[in-house]
Amino acid sequence: METRFLLLSDVAAELNVSDSQVYHMVRSGELPAIKIGGRGQWRVERARLEEYIQQKYAETAEWVRGNPLTEREPE
Repeated sequence: METRFLLLSDVAAELNVSDSQVYHMVRSGELPAIKIGGRGQWRVERARLEEYIQQKYAETAEWVRGNPLTEREPE
């Protein structure tokens, strides 16, 4: 059974970004998270991470539609 909540380091591994990038995403409000425990450790609900990923796919698709590839554009 998958755990409901992920550590920021788990989220970073899922997204293939650094822990500090995920921390910034959480602190800026871009990625919803909660603080729990006496030390206030951040946790991201797995469902919220999946929603975030789907949102990024939608944003990227919209950007691609608005910025069509030209013949000589570098990859």
